[in-house]
Amino acid sequence: MKIVQANSLAATLDRLNEVFFTGRPLPANERKRVASWIASRQGAEGSYRGMFAPTPLDYRRGITLFTGERVVSGAAIGHILGEEASRALILLNGSSEIAQEALKKSNKGIIKALMNCEMPGRPRGFYCCGTCTAAMWRHLAAGGLNKSRKRLSHGLKGLRKYRDGVGKWRRFPFYYTLLALSEIEDKQALDEMRYAAMVCERYLKRGRVKSKVITRRRALIERVLAKC
Repeated sequence: MKIVQANSLAATLDRLNEVFFTGRPLPANERKRVASWIASRQGAEGSYRGMFAPTPLDYRRGITLFTGERVVSGAAIGHILGEEASRALILLNGSSEIAQEALKKSNKGIIKALMNCEMPGRPRGFYCCGTCTAAMWRHLAAGGLNKSRKRLSHGLKGLRKYRDGVGKWRRFPFYYTLLALSEIEDKQALDEMRYAAMVCERYLKRGRVKSKVITRRRALIERVLAKC
């Protein structure tokens, strides 16, 4: 499967995330090629805070997250794809010189913005909306940015306050948040997955419908329940 889709950072990351999620091997030469292409998007026109730029097509059409949720806000598209691209670059070839340089430049702007969000009186470990926060958590869980464990701990503590009492969270997209939680090695993340287990169990009882998103959601839910 060809990973790089030159007209869309979102499509490229979706294919790459499928590889990461399923654990399929990616040849070294392909990893290097994909990493180089993602790195080339750093600071390009349309980038959010100097991160990795979506393409004009991404902004025009909006994007669909790995777990199926739609995002159409321009700022959210820029931020979320920036976080996802950073995470992907770490998982692909984080120790290479090209990756390190691109991540260093990308991190400069977003860390400054994140610090502004963590001013006194504001919740730590959060960024903007729930979707943007979950994207940042995925980046932090891969070891990105700085103070990753501390920020994740603060963020997960805050997530608990958004529980709606019936297995989901206010403001946070259910499946994308579950995806982030499944990647975080922290007791608080496990507690939130256990809180969501009742919804997950009901989901698995539904009739099977064949689609890429449904297949991913079922696999994610099975993964989450196995952790619980």
